[in-house]
Amino acid sequence: MYRVLIVDDEEPVLDSYAFLLESVGMDFVLAGKARSGFEAIKAIHELKPDVVFMDINMPGMDGIQVIAEVHDSVPGTVFILSTAYERFDLVQRAIPLGIFSYLVKPVSKKTFLSTLDSLRSVLEKRRPAPVVGSPELAERHFLKETIWKEFSREEWEKFKELFSLHSDKGIVCLVDVAEAAERWCREIAAKLSFRHRCLFAMHLNRGLYLIPEDVDRALLISQLAEAVATTVPEALFPTYAAGQVRKGPELYLSCSEALEELHKKKSHADIRLRERMRIVQIRRKIGIAPQEEVRGIFTSLWEELFASYDFFVAKAKMAAFFTLLVDDCTGCFSTHTDEEPLLSPAEEIMPIKDLDEWGEWSLQAFNELHGALARKRSGNFPLPLAKALDFLNEHFADQLQLPVVAEAVQVSGAYLSRLFSEHLHTTFIDYLTALRVEKAERLIREARMNIKEVAYAVGYQDPNYFSKIFRKATGMPPTVYAAERRPEKGGL
Repeated sequence: MYRVLIVDDEEPVLDSYAFLLESVGMDFVLAGKARSGFEAIKAIHELKPDVVFMDINMPGMDGIQVIAEVHDSVPGTVFILSTAYERFDLVQRAIPLGIFSYLVKPVSKKTFLSTLDSLRSVLEKRRPAPVVGSPELAERHFLKETIWKEFSREEWEKFKELFSLHSDKGIVCLVDVAEAAERWCREIAAKLSFRHRCLFAMHLNRGLYLIPEDVDRALLISQLAEAVATTVPEALFPTYAAGQVRKGPELYLSCSEALEELHKKKSHADIRLRERMRIVQIRRKIGIAPQEEVRGIFTSLWEELFASYDFFVAKAKMAAFFTLLVDDCTGCFSTHTDEEPLLSPAEEIMPIKDLDEWGEWSLQAFNELHGALARKRSGNFPLPLAKALDFLNEHFADQLQLPVVAEAVQVSGAYLSRLFSEHLHTTFIDYLTALRVEKAERLIREARMNIKEVAYAVGYQDPNYFSKIFRKATGMPPTVYAAERRPEKGGL
């Protein structure tokens, strides 16, 4: 069976494609749906579908941008583009990405089924040859690739013989640890092995455990909880989950169940953390950093919120966010002032009916606020503060202290400290720390340096101290931040 992901911001299209997939039984099964570019990237990395039907015209990140983002990490995935209009310029952008087909909506049933038929012959030629080599390599391949997809009873019998499995059933467990994951997950595997046959592999920086037995799930979960609690320090935020006990050919369901449960335990806290980080970044940068840079952070903020929350809740969150920006611009919600707010966020946002309307309104409102804050901040910054900010941006990697910067801009340290407080609502050291962490995030995303080199590059001579600072600022150690932004190629 080939797994299909459907990406479209129109619910009728999602329902139509899903109905066709589920009704025709042509060796294709629906793996999931996504309604935005951000949601699509997340689903592609987690579900590893064989086929993705990708809408081009979505708010924020369009379909071709999504494919370009994931292209290298999922080389075996087949992408089919769909759009309401024939656009040769879009086709040209898609050609280097190896797009399989280009469909113009509305797509007829005949065209859809014909596309699937063509796909099947292509995918059958891509079926991997049987794994050969060491037993360890075969076991890793089985855990990281095979059990995430449906396979036949005959194939299961061969796997049972290959790995000396005596039960016809099994259950999949996952463990996520914030730092030094492989070390802790291996110890957990050793403890589980005292009570059960346990096949183990590290996958996407998580511990993956297959217990090939018809076990009592509740008992196994309690044993897993005990192994995690007695192995991993609480400060590393360990999270664990288990699927249901399944027959061999249905182990992919146990994988999906464990992954879904793990995300439920982690997602809300992670989303709120990223939301807070992005809001802080935007409020600090808007009007100072280039508009495209700040708009990129803003787009990431609202895309994730609308993908993660009910539409009404996401609008309420954005109304609160825009209220903060209006206050940053005019001070009308924090002090008495004669200056009128540029907009009324709640009154304007809450009546919005769909994402298209939101995208149009938010872009215009954001640009207006960015321009107003740029004028205010550039015009109101005293010359010594403006010089100090330029100096810090150029010399952030040096061993800087307030007196050094004050001397460079020819004012006293006390005066410069007061300027940071009055105009940026922060301290000198907090501003410098935030700047260094921001630079570190960019270096980690580029994946050209290890964490130690990044620490030195942004002005920290002690990598351990840098890790503490980075974790305090972002909510995660730099090693975890790096792992989440360098997805491993595999079958998850």
